[in-house]
Amino acid sequence: MTALLLLPLLLPLALPPLARRALDRLAPVAALWAVTGCAVVLAGSSLAALGSFVLIGLFKVPLFAALGELIHPLRTASDLVVLPAAATSVGALAVCGWTLVRSVLRQSRAFRAARTEAGSGPSAGDLCVVDSPRPDAYALPGRPHRIVVTTAMLRSLDGPEREALFAHERAHNDGHHHYFLAAAELAAHCHPALRPVRGTIRLAAERAADEAAAASVGDRRLTARAIARAALAGQSARSAHPGRPDFAPAATTGPVPQRVQALLAAPLAPRTGRAIAALLIACTALSCAASVTGLADVHHRVEVAQGDERP
Repeated sequence: MTALLLLPLLLPLALPPLARRALDRLAPVAALWAVTGCAVVLAGSSLAALGSFVLIGLFKVPLFAALGELIHPLRTASDLVVLPAAATSVGALAVCGWTLVRSVLRQSRAFRAARTEAGSGPSAGDLCVVDSPRPDAYALPGRPHRIVVTTAMLRSLDGPEREALFAHERAHNDGHHHYFLAAAELAAHCHPALRPVRGTIRLAAERAADEAAAASVGDRRLTARAIARAALAGQSARSAHPGRPDFAPAATTGPVPQRVQALLAAPLAPRTGRAIAALLIACTALSCAASVTGLADVHHRVEVAQGDERP
């Protein structure tokens, strides 16, 4: 049982390299869905495994064993293994919960500030213009969704490039990419190995928006030029928006040279990434199956200790 519950804690270590390969081999939208889904399942499975260790450790304490109405000793591995694992799991869950709460509070404040700023400037449809010397543009979720762009960014691009930039940000809102970024942030707080995956998911969201913008304006080179010029303008002015929440995607984020190169290259063949997709599915299924089986085994052992079932 202990070895089985260790599997969901070890499998997230394999996701960062698999995620990078998926982004290279799959279409951006497919990579975004596959990597985010795998990260969420691996995060949930690791939390379930930690919770199982905590439950086992609690039932080793006479007070909690009495509260759980255990009339027989709980059959587990040696206490020299179970009790340290339970204590470590308690600490890990406490750290995860604390960092997650801090992140939620920080992101909530940033989101409210960004919505307030977007509502203070002139708007035309879903486009909000903010008077600022910092070149910046990003997609802001909410009701309704907004595209926020500063006056400095508008001055940095010509007319066609602005349309490509707006198409990129509009693709973020139409694709609900903020949900993927929020899920990546959540998964990163559940397991340390999933933290590098945040960057891969953000890059996948930007690549997906790049492709949608190129299809919208009908010119891949124009889209690549608009993204490159917007990123250069933002970098020269150090335009990272202090109030922008992390789940608000922007065309100027991520490794822009890699994105520009992908736009200028030919699109991927439909069947290129079957092997990496199969590996992601296998990793997700194995982690989920291990955590479910481990939880079921813990439940069975508790029922045996309660005298409800035979060993």
